[in-house]
Order: sequence, then C-alpha cells, then structure tokens
Amino acid sequence: MNVKNLMELVVKTADDKRAENIAVLDMEGISLVADYFVICHGNSEKQVQAIAKELKDVALENDIQLRRMEGFDHARWVLIDLGNVVVHVFHRDERSYYNLEKLWGDANSVDVDAILAAQENL
Repeated sequence: MNVKNLMELVVKTADDKRAENIAVLDMEGISLVADYFVICHGNSEKQVQAIAKELKDVALENDIQLRRMEGFDHARWVLIDLGNVVVHVFHRDERSYYNLEKLWGDANSVDVDAILAAQENL
C-alpha cells in the first residue's frame, strides 16, 4: 500500500468511527517524521479510544506496521505512528490547546471531503 492510500484508509477509518473535524496535513518536505499528519478529535475519552482502537485494528488487518501508539490510556491525545502517516486523535478539549494545524501552518491541507466522497463512490 502506498503512503497516499494509507492516508486515505486512515481518514475513512476515522470517519467511520465518527471522528470530528478530520484534517490532513501534507508534511512532505516540511517534516522528516512523516509524509502526512492526520488530525481529528473525539468528544469523550471513550470515543477517542474507540477511534484509536479501530485505527490500530485496521492497520493490523491490512499488514500495516504500527510503530507506536501512545496516550491511549488517558485518551486526551493519542498518537498513532504508522510510519509515513502519523495520526493524532485528540480529545475535543485538548485539540484547540495544541492546535497542530497552526503549529504546522506551512503544510498544505489535503481535501478530506474529496477523499470521503471518493470512498463513498467505490
């Protein structure tokens, strides 16, 4: 699976678990950490954990290496490292505080609505 397909799978999976305000930042050429950051939030600790668990399960089902998952127990900010795609699942209250979209303001945004619309047409 190429990195763009992986990012699209992550977006679809997060959306399926009702993640809020999904954003994708194209980090290529900006960060050495990953090609894409996927950022979303849940409205409760349980929802944050449900989103993170589903992302982990989908990664394992698709033989995608889960390099690291941190913050699951506290469910305030769960970081899921899938190699070239890093997922940040925030609790609603924490997302605005850390404001990664502004922190990485040099990154181009990817059109999440177009990804989800394309997935619906499959």
